[in-house]
Amino acid sequence: MFKTLSLWVPRIVALTERFPWAMPLFGFVSGLASFFLVERKEEIAQIIAILMLASWCWLILEKVLRRYVVNRFGWELPPPLLNYFAQLVHQESLFFIIPFFVITTSWNSGQTLFTGMLLSAAAISIIDPLYFRWLAPRRWLYFTFHGVTLFAVLLTALPIIFQLPTAKSYAWSLGIALAITLPSVAGELPWRWWQRGSAVILLAASVTLVAFVARPWVPPATLWLTEVAITDHIDSDKRSPDNELSVVSAQQLRNGVFAYTSIHAPRGLNERIYHVWQLNGQQIDKVALDINGGREAGYRAWSHKVNFPENAVGRWQIRVVTEANQVIGVLRFRVVE
Repeated sequence: MFKTLSLWVPRIVALTERFPWAMPLFGFVSGLASFFLVERKEEIAQIIAILMLASWCWLILEKVLRRYVVNRFGWELPPPLLNYFAQLVHQESLFFIIPFFVITTSWNSGQTLFTGMLLSAAAISIIDPLYFRWLAPRRWLYFTFHGVTLFAVLLTALPIIFQLPTAKSYAWSLGIALAITLPSVAGELPWRWWQRGSAVILLAASVTLVAFVARPWVPPATLWLTEVAITDHIDSDKRSPDNELSVVSAQQLRNGVFAYTSIHAPRGLNERIYHVWQLNGQQIDKVALDINGGREAGYRAWSHKVNFPENAVGRWQIRVVTEANQVIGVLRFRVVE
């Protein structure tokens, strides 16, 4: 087998050098196709997510496997092939997860920064001069790029494979990404071992603190709104709103108002979300709702508010958030006299 590989590997490398545009195009098309397959079939979603994580296991264990192949078979994998494979994994991963984050991003919030960072990373991964001449030689920056991409992949894959709620997925994704990335970053520092160890601990504490403070700025990758409405009546049989309101009079408030949301979530995922009612930017109420994933059109849930302040005139919004305070979406309406 290894003899066959030794014949084909140089040919593959030569083809990638002759047609440098082919790999980025393949990564983009396959990543986008994977997203649409995931959206339509949950079983495919799990398979793709598992394959994505398997490719990352290869990157993580690359040095160990290379050493094993050399010691066992006396044959070394060509560095150009390994470099191209790492680039392909980054491209596949980024183009697979970006559609999830684009759909779930609240573009008028801080989530724009995180999704924008992923879009920039995807651009770097497909532009060879940037990836190989600027990013790869700066090893600490390369490993940081590696860690951020892995963090985003885990945010998407863990809820799909293990049905982990958003808050747990965030904590696990952060922990795994830090455990894999920080030792590699510290290994590039020209310091003694105890100085590198201290740097790892300090960096881990700092990044963890920043990550949890900035958690509302990270979109919940696998949760998004498929239908929303402000209404004064819900059809209990159809579980859908009878009408949609954008302007509500003070008179209508006496019978209450419903905030209706249909939320897409992976099958088997049980998640607690909140409807946070705000008037002119001030929180008035917070209603907890439990949703279950798996319905193609989204899990339908609503909150019914009857008790309004004496002066309820103004701009209202209902922020739909996870337990980790990550914004899924926002509903808006206006109350007039």
